Amino acid sequence: MAVKLRLTRMGNKKRAFYRVVAINTLSRRDGRPLEYLGFYNPMVEPAEIKIDMDKVQKWINDGAEPSDTVRALLKQVK
Repeated sequence: MAVKLRLTRMGNKKRAFYRVVAINTLSRRDGRPLEYLGFYNPMVEPAEIKIDMDKVQKWINDGAEPSDTVRALLKQVK
């Protein structure tokens, strides 16, 4: 089973809020995740990013690959 770390969209119309999740690559964008890793709220100034780096590191060590957007968010958190 291939796993990716990616964003899933939450919130209302025009009020996007994203969760960072570990999910099977074959699942749809808003499908059931394997684990919630944090969130990203671009609607506030400055954008709010909260990610559990211990969980992220565990998934990366197990072979999960972050999407380009999640990789950029991880660089901002560090």
